[in-house]
Amino acid sequence: QVQLAESGGGLVQPGGSLRLSCAASGFTSAIGWFRQAPGKEREGVSCIGMSDDVTYYADSVKGRFTISRDNAKNTVYLQMNSLKPEDTAVYYCRVVTAAGVYYWGKGTLVTVSP
Repeated sequence: QVQLAESGGGLVQPGGSLRLSCAASGFTSAIGWFRQAPGKEREGVSCIGMSDDVTYYADSVKGRFTISRDNAKNTVYLQMNSLKPEDTAVYYCRVVTAAGVYYWGKGTLVTVSP
């Protein structure tokens, strides 16, 4: 079983920045971030492989969000810049193990508001 620890959410003004962290307790093949806004379905935001440089970004965040990893800490970061009100959502970390098992974090709330 992989345990996940998310952090970094909060309230920020439009144009501001936040950095989310997701630390996994065990080995993972890839870690990604998803988000769910009120009344909307959960959507993929970004993900990264833990042993390669393959990354993915949703079109809505390209050029504003950057995903990175620290393999020594088994941690993935999501740097979010130029935040917009439409980025407001609960952000969830999801990992996939080498065996193809998925684990979800509990979520961290990001609110972008004046």
